[in-house]
Amino acid sequence: MNRLQDSVVLIAGAASGIGAAIARRCIAEGAKVVCADYDLEPASQLADTLGPAAAACRCDVTDIGSADSAVEFARQKYGRLDGLVHNAAAPSTSATVVDLDESAWRREIDVGLTGAFLMSKYAVPLIAASGGGSVVFIGSQFGRVATTRAVAYCAAKAGLIHLAKAMAVDHAADKVRVNSLSPGAVATTRLLRRFKDFEGANAGLGPAHLLGRIAEPEEIAAAAAFLLSSDASFITGSDMLVDGGYATR
Repeated sequence: MNRLQDSVVLIAGAASGIGAAIARRCIAEGAKVVCADYDLEPASQLADTLGPAAAACRCDVTDIGSADSAVEFARQKYGRLDGLVHNAAAPSTSATVVDLDESAWRREIDVGLTGAFLMSKYAVPLIAASGGGSVVFIGSQFGRVATTRAVAYCAAKAGLIHLAKAMAVDHAADKVRVNSLSPGAVATTRLLRRFKDFEGANAGLGPAHLLGRIAEPEEIAAAAAFLLSSDASFITGSDMLVDGGYATR
């Protein structure tokens, strides 16, 4: 499949997990990819493995100058931009609103939500100037339903889903589609902060999903590639749940 042939996609939070899987899928479908991440070394290593159609840059999505620079890097490297994926997220702090430290709250909101705003601020005009394209925010089922001791994470993801809707309204005339993609639990290193290994994560979290298991990053990447592609040309302002049925319960 070459649905993204010659497209240029900028992925914020590309160094590992879902972001890296999306980068690999985009390359496989013919895109050129900019792997942007706060940690440049793993992003560069990923770009090296992806070959000449990939490049890496450092990007702190909470910094307006850094967000601008990442988009400018894509423009200078490839001359255009057709897609933006915002996958950046801070480590989640387990706490209620009473327990949660203000700095932890601000960090999760700044990276997960404000970061999407800042990346979009500079990416959307370039996508529009390139003839239109797609913005995809990686949300969560917890932007739809709540869970215990995750107030900052739930708030950031819910805000991300509605930011996509508001942007879809504003930029439809620019031929820029904006959607969010909300996974359930995914086998990434984030889960290893709570579980010893992926087998334990699957045993603990799998039963909460109708399909009885957690997702592989490649399953989320497949959905992201669809939203980035012309196959999703009539989809904007939507939140695509890729959660194994979690939010159905």
